[in-house]
Amino acid sequence: MNRIDKLFKDKKNNVLSVYFTAGYPALDDTVKVIQALEKRGVDMLEIGVPFSDPMADGPVIQASGAEALKNGMSLKVLFDQLVDIRQTASIPLVLMSYLNPIIQFGFENYCKAATQCGVDGFIIPDLPFAEYMESYKPVAEKYGLHVIMLITPETSEERIRMIDQHTSGFIYMVSSASVTGARSAFSDENLAYFRRVNAMQLKNPRLIGFGISNRETFDAACREASGAIIGSKFISLLESEKSIDDAVTKLIIAIDPQ
Repeated sequence: MNRIDKLFKDKKNNVLSVYFTAGYPALDDTVKVIQALEKRGVDMLEIGVPFSDPMADGPVIQASGAEALKNGMSLKVLFDQLVDIRQTASIPLVLMSYLNPIIQFGFENYCKAATQCGVDGFIIPDLPFAEYMESYKPVAEKYGLHVIMLITPETSEERIRMIDQHTSGFIYMVSSASVTGARSAFSDENLAYFRRVNAMQLKNPRLIGFGISNRETFDAACREASGAIIGSKFISLLESEKSIDDAVTKLIIAIDPQ
């Protein structure tokens, strides 16, 4: 069974997924970050592949991507770093990359390399749905990999149901029509969107991302979905804290002050 499927089979709520940029703060930190987050009970990880033109990312993640590229991170380097990751990590791993690096690498090669490393799925924010259906879905399924699609408050019910029907793993609910970035609370409009999608009773579990930074936003997401994704908050902590372990500790305290 794919590790993503097993996670949501075993854990119905309060799922915590954390995004971080591969090769940040230092090129060789990727595996250290994975190990530190799993050790502190994080349920799933999204490994960001740095890209020069990250249109969905806010300033914090953009800056981490620029630094990672300067450090020398690439898809080839990332797969080399992850080749033995399943000897020390067991939680689901999802690669989040824009389409351009994947096209240059070749999607089948991307799937093959990911499978060899024990990766469980992909998020490709700028992959058109029609192109996914025609060219990407058959190849990903051949390798047992999930391709996770994003929805926003502007996504129509018809499209949400189409995504739910033709994808697997989970649905990534973008909390608002903006770039990534931490916030202290969700607006009534955000909460109404969460409730509207929850009422649709989709077959796929959902995780809410963009803006999760503290216990209040994490709990709000978990009330209307299976869990939440934290990105910018953790990247900021990696920048400000003295060590990876300190950054992970501060993250856990932020969402669970007790």
